[in-house]
Amino acid sequence: MTKTPTYTASNITVLKGLEAVRQRPAMYIGSTDINGMNQIFYEVLDNAVDEALAGFATHITVILHKDNSITVQDNGRGIPTDIHPETGKSALETVMTVLHAGGKFDKGAYKISGGLHGVGMSCTNALSIKMVTAVFRDGKMYQQEFKQGIPQTELTSKSSPEYKDRQGTRQFFTPDPEIFGDLQYSPKAIETRIHYQGFLTSGITFTFINESSTKPIVKRYYFEKGILSFVHNQQTGTAIMKTPFYVNKEKDNILVEVGFVYTDSMSDKIRTFANNIENPEGGTHLAGFKAALTSAINKYGLANKLLDEKTKLEGEDVREGLTAIISVKLGHPQYEGQTKIKLNNPEVKSAVQSVVSDALAEFFTENPQDAKQVISRAILSLKARNAAKAARNAILRKGALTFSALPGKLADCSTKDKDKSELFVVEGESAGGSAKQARDREFQAILSLTGKPINAEKHRVDRVLANERLKDLVTALGCGIADQMDMTRLRYGKVILMTDADVDGSHIVTLILTFFYRFMRRLIDDGRVFIAQPPLFKVEVGKDKYWFVSEPEKDKFLAKQVAAGHKIKSVQRFKGLGEMNPEQLQETTMDVNKRVLKKVSVHDAAAADQLFDMLMGSEVAPRKKFIQQYAKYAMLDV
Repeated sequence: MTKTPTYTASNITVLKGLEAVRQRPAMYIGSTDINGMNQIFYEVLDNAVDEALAGFATHITVILHKDNSITVQDNGRGIPTDIHPETGKSALETVMTVLHAGGKFDKGAYKISGGLHGVGMSCTNALSIKMVTAVFRDGKMYQQEFKQGIPQTELTSKSSPEYKDRQGTRQFFTPDPEIFGDLQYSPKAIETRIHYQGFLTSGITFTFINESSTKPIVKRYYFEKGILSFVHNQQTGTAIMKTPFYVNKEKDNILVEVGFVYTDSMSDKIRTFANNIENPEGGTHLAGFKAALTSAINKYGLANKLLDEKTKLEGEDVREGLTAIISVKLGHPQYEGQTKIKLNNPEVKSAVQSVVSDALAEFFTENPQDAKQVISRAILSLKARNAAKAARNAILRKGALTFSALPGKLADCSTKDKDKSELFVVEGESAGGSAKQARDREFQAILSLTGKPINAEKHRVDRVLANERLKDLVTALGCGIADQMDMTRLRYGKVILMTDADVDGSHIVTLILTFFYRFMRRLIDDGRVFIAQPPLFKVEVGKDKYWFVSEPEKDKFLAKQVAAGHKIKSVQRFKGLGEMNPEQLQETTMDVNKRVLKKVSVHDAAAADQLFDMLMGSEVAPRKKFIQQYAKYAMLDV
């Protein structure tokens, strides 16, 4: 029997200060990828917003500097700088270096705030290579510098006439490369977050200064209507209501603000916020809203003979075409996870349900035409849903989506190990033939798709499954679709889209990604969807061969070779996968040791949802505007 090693008190590690955050950052900010780096910015911005929600700040400024650092400044009260009775250090240093320390635990400091845990600011500090906190109070500027959460200077103070009427907090920080590598902030992501905070905090001015661009760009956001402006910003499709719904009322010390509009869109879009923090997985406020909406529409429909006794509208019927923003503000929010993905306060459900139910009854009475339009649309949705369900069940009964009926165009692999297997979805018969010869039959399967799949953004599941190309894809994957999706039945660990590097190829990729996003979203969320990167060019220099996926990359290489006096043997441009022989395709695109794959992920689901609606939906004007705005960046093969 092997002797157990000695286990004593000396084996117990006690992490001091913010060491725990640095050792296990994902526990506090969710991840160390771009989402985690965004999160440490959000924590600082949210603190400034809390000052606005408390009624003290009226202006918040965010500056993205060229070196990937960020400054966030507000004109609120400023972090206290006097000595804290328990820590013996200044309140500022305590807030910046001690977990679970902050004014949000004191009932008198903040009536409402974005966080409960009190770890946000100290997490940002711990994960920054440099952080400088400046506070303007009492005609002075107080300042202290930190590195990886450790104070580098004492708290200093400076008096000056320019500080006489100035107050607030200024936070400057640079994300630590030891934690985040060489990741760079996206100006668009930062601007979007600020834009949304402007919607959610009506009457507050937000300024974003982007110094990372060639020329500094300054944008300001100020919305008097707040939530209603947000609804119109998120809306896709044509509104079927003349008057959008809006309510802003306090119930049981919970402020409930809801706005929505119905459009002719096929999908719904509901975004939920608690104390200005988005909860992407919803929570009790969403549950309260859904219950109120379904109940109020059924009740009004029956009372006004727009529905008969046998017809009962369900949640998915009344939500089709809905664009809604739900915002609640409360004293002690309880979230699921430090990144606040879901609101768990049980009392919020009843508050939201009560407020929305009463307001909807009044709204429908005052706007009978809008009420009729909403109910008529819901009835059509119910009929379409029943028809789609019947069609889908008919397909399932025929066994068209089972393993026993794998599509004829599928060249399957031999392994049964899902984690090792790959499905290449290839455009066209010619490319499919090359791919079948180039693959490793042990773990690489090939599915050839001829022609373009249906646009899943414009159709329900029955029409989607009626499309032979997408039905073949669903059948090959084996895990079902939409609400019947079962990831345990997925037959392949990776799904790799491999198309020509031209406009048609890009269109096919977009159509398949639209389908995955709308009907098989788990594939993307689980990180199983990839896009192959076949080369556009082959360059031969002497006996050596080089492959390039873009023209600028190829031109840069050629310039270096010419400057070095090397003779270029040949330059070959591939028009499509079919032009590559199996050996070339295997070497450049399918060999796991040499290939490059682009992983498909969704950093911002709401932004992705809006983009799919706009690019693939039925409304032409927004798509035309997008094309006009970004046409100069298009890579055309003419």
